[in-house]
Amino acid sequence: MDLYIADGFTTQRFSGNPAGVALLGDEAFPAEEWMRALAGELKHSETAFVRRTGEREFHIRYFTPAEEVELCGHATIASFTVLRETGEIKPGVYALHTLSGDLEIEVGEDSVWMDMATPADGRTFSEDEQAELYAAYGLALADRPAGLEPQAVSTGLMDILLPVRTRECLDGAVQREKEVTELSQRYGVVGVHMFCPEGQGGVTARCRNFAPLYAIPEEAATGTSNGALTYYLFRRGLVSAGVENRFLQGEAMGKPSEILSRLADGPEGVRVRVGGRAVVSLRCEVL
Repeated sequence: MDLYIADGFTTQRFSGNPAGVALLGDEAFPAEEWMRALAGELKHSETAFVRRTGEREFHIRYFTPAEEVELCGHATIASFTVLRETGEIKPGVYALHTLSGDLEIEVGEDSVWMDMATPADGRTFSEDEQAELYAAYGLALADRPAGLEPQAVSTGLMDILLPVRTRECLDGAVQREKEVTELSQRYGVVGVHMFCPEGQGGVTARCRNFAPLYAIPEEAATGTSNGALTYYLFRRGLVSAGVENRFLQGEAMGKPSEILSRLADGPEGVRVRVGGRAVVSLRCEVL
């Protein structure tokens, strides 16, 4: 098995969000316990196990150090970048099967775009619940922007989208991991995606992502969460279909990342796509 580390949503090695990428060829997936153990050994937020099922079809399973997740944006971008850079595939359109559903992947010369799962609104929160969410990061309801409130949204994984008023609030937030873990369990979400709307200099929003329930205290780039954020902003008239959105994340970790998204209207409703670039940083072989 060839094993790679690729940094997602960046063009600079050792920046962005690293993911493990294990290429299985057309072999069956290893035992779940083994895949989880390898993900724990690598200690990245996600490791993707990539199995080829046809000339233009792949099946990917994603593991955190704690357990399997249905979909991972940055690990998908990383996986198809590795496949392209190793000559396994050429630029074009591919089908991907995941636990979150079947998706279309568009591989370009230097970027990868992927469909998100069908957008879904999750629960909203009472004033008391919102106050508890903000307090878990040392913030208060006064740090909430006018006209925006926390909501759970999914484009593959359900996250709580937590808006903050200023970049100072975003940068100064300090997570209480135990509280956020308990809140994530209570509300049935992966974690919290905190964001500050910007709308200047080509930046749609600056973000931070936290998923301590899955052994990820903070993540430098999250495709699924920014897909959900794209849909959240669209539902509030803050972004439009057909326009490219740009999210910056990982700055608080010293690993700046750039995640792009697009919305398209279709007969079955709104479709969200997330895209970006990745760079392969390491290669090894699992014995």
